[in-house]
Amino acid sequence: MGSEAIIVFLIAGIVLVAGANFLSNLISHKSDNPQKREPYESGMTTIGPTWVQFKVGYYLFAILFLIFDVEVAFLIPWAVVFKDFGAIAFIEVLIFLVILGLGLMYAWKKGALKWE
Repeated sequence: MGSEAIIVFLIAGIVLVAGANFLSNLISHKSDNPQKREPYESGMTTIGPTWVQFKVGYYLFAILFLIFDVEVAFLIPWAVVFKDFGAIAFIEVLIFLVILGLGLMYAWKKGALKWE
């Protein structure tokens, strides 16, 4: 029973995504002019190269922000029901925070937090 349900959900997901893409291509307005191929649709020609490469450090900083933002999203519900779970939940959250702290120390050591 379980494997059939997974197959049905998988097929339904594929059909829904393919159907949505087909329908959007079918009913969307299509405009083809030279300005659409410009990097920016302002109508002005760009000055200098349009391909700008960003440092990897910016992406690493953003990923670290997301990791610790998700940490807060996990800790707030835990803090609300802390009294109901007792010492076991406290130890589990301490382990969670230690793992995240080790990740932060690793990122700090590698220089991912330097904004240069």
